[in-house]
Amino acid sequence: MTEIQNLARFVDRATVADMSPAALEQLKIRVLDTLGVAIAAQDAEPMQAIRQLLEELGGAEQATMIGGGKIPADRAAFYNSALSRYLDFMDAYLAKGETNHPSDNMGAVLAAAETSEASGADFLAAFAAAYQVHTRLSDVAPVRDRGFDHTTQGAFAAGAAAAKALGLDEDQIANAAAMTATANVALRVTRTGNLSNWKGLAYPHVSKEGTFYALLASRGITGPEEVFEGNKGFKDTVSGDFDIDWSQENLEAVAGTIIKKHNAEIHSQSALDAAQEIRRRPGFDVDRIAAVRLKTFDVAYNIIGGGEEGDKRTVRTKEEADHSLPWMLAVVLLDGELTPAHYAPERITAGDVQGLMDKISITPDEGLSTRFPAEMPAELTVALDDGTEFTVTESAYDGFHTRPLDWAGARAKFDTLVTPFTDRALRDELAELVHHLDGVDKISTLTTALSRVSTTRNE
Repeated sequence: MTEIQNLARFVDRATVADMSPAALEQLKIRVLDTLGVAIAAQDAEPMQAIRQLLEELGGAEQATMIGGGKIPADRAAFYNSALSRYLDFMDAYLAKGETNHPSDNMGAVLAAAETSEASGADFLAAFAAAYQVHTRLSDVAPVRDRGFDHTTQGAFAAGAAAAKALGLDEDQIANAAAMTATANVALRVTRTGNLSNWKGLAYPHVSKEGTFYALLASRGITGPEEVFEGNKGFKDTVSGDFDIDWSQENLEAVAGTIIKKHNAEIHSQSALDAAQEIRRRPGFDVDRIAAVRLKTFDVAYNIIGGGEEGDKRTVRTKEEADHSLPWMLAVVLLDGELTPAHYAPERITAGDVQGLMDKISITPDEGLSTRFPAEMPAELTVALDDGTEFTVTESAYDGFHTRPLDWAGARAKFDTLVTPFTDRALRDELAELVHHLDGVDKISTLTTALSRVSTTRNE
């Protein structure tokens, strides 16, 4: 068998019965978290523009957009993935050479599952398989240092999981994954330099393509059978050689993913916790800050701290702000928190934030770097104008895999995010459906409830 066939066999055989109770609970928590951040992005200008475009394009009414309306399944996958990605408040997986966001696959799985009238358990099994494929390929085949984006490994997960959610067989799953992966080798420039809207749309594109190629596979269309090991295949041209025995994989990887506490790029979370702790220290006065010094691990420095992926002190847009560690630290030191509301244009460019950024220095530390990704270490020092210094070190935060979020914590974040777009009854209905999703006969029960979410903020 080829390697893509081995992967497909693993995905085809995955069921929620294979999951430990703890992993299944964590998967449901991520469904709730992903829906929460998606609903909270409803009134974002780019999302409104995309919704308008998709409504104008029309097409077969196959799958539901969050907020109402049915459109072709691949476009619904794009829209719902764009919603869950836009705020940059979704979950993440940390591998030594790669970081990805497995919840990005939910748009594809949800659209495919609704199209095939799949059950809640079918949806969860496909989603769990997406987590396993996405995270394990990032473990063994990181591509960031080779100049490719993390959506590149995700294409295997999106295509395979969408095909499983459609109820396709093992060979069709292999074809869908092979086509999606071959056609979606993406450049890392998406996340370097001055950032654009594409930062938040690159994975929605993969969700759309994974759904489309799964639909192609359902009609008998085939993909490259040696996509991994073939001449000029994935290993030869993209990742380099690696080994993974899919027959030995399980569905527990979701428990190793992490959920964001702060609405900020994932590698900033512990540093922002440290900033909050310093604000609570007696004698701290934000108006008297003379200097801010952060020591962090190399991945955080390179991606959001001004290292190899470019300057992070030119911040004009939301996309630049949520990937600028100096900007995020400045906001938390000034305001005490970082939420979706802080990405209003006037706050992004405010004089106090921009001025404090100039006092912040960030350096990578070799000792801290060796502790990542098992930990997320940060050492933050804030010096006042009279010489007083406050130093806080952190290695994790609430939502990290060593301090996992429980259902109550997930529900609290969900309620905070979705309250402007839902009433209490709908919030309770959505949360109840998700928590018992493995017993729901049809996933359309959930998508029907999601169609009742408001697309405008109720002030």
